[in-house]
Amino acid sequence: MQTGVDVAAGVVLAGGRSSRMGAPKSGLEWHGSTLLYRTAALVARAVDGPVVVVSAPGQVLPALPAGVTVVEDPVEGLGPMQGIAAGLASVADRAGSAFVCSTDMPFLHTAFIRRVLHAAADPEVDMVLPVARGFRQPLAAAYRTTLAGLITTLIAQGDLRPGMLFKHCAVRQLDDTELLADPTLARYDPGLESVVNVNTPDDYAEAHARPPIEITVQCFGALAGGGRRGARPVRAATLGEAAAGVGLALDRHVVAALNGDQITRDEQFPLVAGDSVAFLSADAGG
Repeated sequence: MQTGVDVAAGVVLAGGRSSRMGAPKSGLEWHGSTLLYRTAALVARAVDGPVVVVSAPGQVLPALPAGVTVVEDPVEGLGPMQGIAAGLASVADRAGSAFVCSTDMPFLHTAFIRRVLHAAADPEVDMVLPVARGFRQPLAAAYRTTLAGLITTLIAQGDLRPGMLFKHCAVRQLDDTELLADPTLARYDPGLESVVNVNTPDDYAEAHARPPIEITVQCFGALAGGGRRGARPVRAATLGEAAAGVGLALDRHVVAALNGDQITRDEQFPLVAGDSVAFLSADAGG
């Protein structure tokens, strides 16, 4: 088991029923997946420690990526701070910091997560708070896992707003310029749309109507026949969409390698700008 301050975990707040959306955001469809599945899987791609989803008491969640666990918020109705405390406490014995986010960020990029966590490596910093697109982003931030106790104390005192936490710990703020000093983030998410969330049905409809990002797909071996030879651009939000874009189905005969290493058949596996997918024949030992 990995332990120590250098290990970063992921905490995704599933949220409960949204009055403006009429349903939990976690289960909203996203290109054959759900917003929760996408967010949890993206966080898992970017961290080297455990990933947990914090649910409301008794909340039924949609399917989750393999290896992602669920922690139940012990008290309903106390807002995101209670969920953050529960999530941080659940991983505190395995990670020194955690990237914490809400479930409704369909354009979240792994480079954004890594940029924020890189700043959290400073042992003098308790929290890394992006101030992106003109707003503080406490639900797209990095927290020291030891903050769980302080947050619980503040909640008991009636301080439920994230802003109250900032007064009691060492916070490093990252503005747009500092975030985009990371060349990978600047290349693939120059508008910092990683922090865009969907709060209303109109937000969701507008986001869902956008064409998926463009990734690179290449087929090898027997799969390269039928006009599939060579790398080609494909618009796809998931691995399943990428396969369909070149006329393939992810079954027991086909596997995919992401960016040259990660092997998967997960059709819901989320893709981001800059990804490269290679499809190989499993029958040929690919």
